[in-house]
Amino acid sequence: MSFKEIRPEELNSSVFHDIGTKWMLVSAKKPDGSVNTMTASWGALGVLWNKNVFICFVRPQRYTHEFTEASDSISIAFFGEEYRDALKLCGTKSGRDMDKIKEAGLSVFLNGDNVGFNEAERIVYGKKLYAGKIDPKCFISEDIEKHYKDDYHTVYICEIEKIEEKI
Repeated sequence: MSFKEIRPEELNSSVFHDIGTKWMLVSAKKPDGSVNTMTASWGALGVLWNKNVFICFVRPQRYTHEFTEASDSISIAFFGEEYRDALKLCGTKSGRDMDKIKEAGLSVFLNGDNVGFNEAERIVYGKKLYAGKIDPKCFISEDIEKHYKDDYHTVYICEIEKIEEKI
């Protein structure tokens, strides 16, 4: 598969649709070279601290959390609708129990310390700038609490290092 690099300003799709409807894979590599991924439908892309960033969320009990904590790099990848079942599998099965990347029919490549997938339509590679656990004492709106049962996400803010789109 072949990819071309684009600038963040060249993105021609709705991040609301891509993240909230199509979903994405959040991936990281441990220093030992092992890789894990999980499906996510929460996140953001934007500008913060004068940097182009993406924001992703990982619950601490997810196996992927071990990888995002151990790495300085995180990637998010977006896929076509033909990979919906693969993303469902990556969102419901744990890499602790199986090689879910293989079972999903996906093939990994590394871009430095970042994880990519040959099947992706777009991959956003990032360097962690911030990691912090959501603090429920800071919720202003009560309806947010319905998303939690004492398992608050770790929020990662990553500087976008590179975006690649499939040619």
